[in-house]
Amino acid sequence: MNKVLILYASSTGNTEMMTEAMVSYLESQRYYVVMKSFEFDSINIEELLNYDLVLIGTHSADDGEIPFEAEHFYDELNDINLKDRLIGVFGSGESFYDVFCESIEIMGDRLEYLGARLVPTRLKVELEPDEKDRLRCEAFVKEACEMIEETVGT
Repeated sequence: MNKVLILYASSTGNTEMMTEAMVSYLESQRYYVVMKSFEFDSINIEELLNYDLVLIGTHSADDGEIPFEAEHFYDELNDINLKDRLIGVFGSGESFYDVFCESIEIMGDRLEYLGARLVPTRLKVELEPDEKDRLRCEAFVKEACEMIEETVGT
């Protein structure tokens, strides 16, 4: 059974709603899923190595930096070997700010720099996800699942 870890930061609940949509889809496809919040759960950076897929969600506001609750995790990424690890990034933001969902780009760029194999889509949602966005969340994890299957098949 393929194992998926979803880590997220959500100040308004929007990124958490995206996470819940992804978990629902993954569980319907019989994936084993662990969901953790940067704000409330203990996250050991080495944990990333125990999963076939890691999805990282952040919210983005103001200047678009990594959310405070995920900064320590972001810094610890240098401490493990992410070469060829399958990781996807997603999150919510508001286009009112100068940069839309910049934290997702920052996280994705760092992971890519460290050798992770990123899901090509960096999923960004404006504010609270609606039904169309929920379907986009499902498509995002479906894309990631197909990448897992490609890896298993090789």
